[in-house]
Amino acid sequence: MPLINQILETALYVNDLEEAERFYSQLFDIITYAKDDKRHVFFRIGDTMLLLFNPLETQKEGLFPAHGSHGAGHAAFAVEHRDLDFWRQRLRGLGIEIEKEHEWPAGGRSLYFRDPSGNSLELATADTWPENV
Repeated sequence: MPLINQILETALYVNDLEEAERFYSQLFDIITYAKDDKRHVFFRIGDTMLLLFNPLETQKEGLFPAHGSHGAGHAAFAVEHRDLDFWRQRLRGLGIEIEKEHEWPAGGRSLYFRDPSGNSLELATADTWPENV
């Protein structure tokens, strides 16, 4: 059986698409890939996509199967160890509270914070998930 080799998309559900677009654009210094003012905002991050949806619109039947969620979701973004200080400063400079810092058993490190909709976001080093466990 052929193996999958990565997650292509990550979806989060947000309360306010305009606010979410500003937040993620400013935080990651990225431009919007695609948007529908009522339904979604999409961003390309490396070779993957971050999809932000209005759950009230995605739960409607239409071109795509109905889907959606309410409440806080989670997404983790990969960063290098050497960049953790940069990200601490960037988050603080944007007035974003670091909710928790964590060091994982294999040496990985994570910074946790929230987006305006309450989604739990994580900046994590790759060794958070070592290959040979």
